[in-house]
Amino acid sequence: MIRRGGGRIINVASIAGKRPQPGMGVYGVSKAAVLMLTEVLAAELANDGIQVNAIAPGYVKTAFSRAVWQDAALNKAVLRTIPQKRIAESSELTGIALYLASDASSFTTGGTFLVDGGQWVDAGLGA
Repeated sequence: MIRRGGGRIINVASIAGKRPQPGMGVYGVSKAAVLMLTEVLAAELANDGIQVNAIAPGYVKTAFSRAVWQDAALNKAVLRTIPQKRIAESSELTGIALYLASDASSFTTGGTFLVDGGQWVDAGLGA
């Protein structure tokens, strides 16, 4: 990317990298590392024309989260923490990915973009 005069790196992290999730300690720590790596690389590579950002989804209906959305009680508990009261579809992440990959994001680097239905800001208000 440096030889080409720049580029864009889009890391995929998780809300679990910003807020503890019960039973997901190792996963959360690894995603927190991705977020810090995003910020470090953004600072180190900005002068080379390389933008580095991260997308941090909340719960997304994937095979990875199947244990949550197929268990009625667990799903209900999770939905209480999401103001929009639903789990995202993977297609709902494409808009932010397209923005970060496009020229529209030319002055965006080091950012973490939450796609979480409001989970980060809930503070228990959605209970």
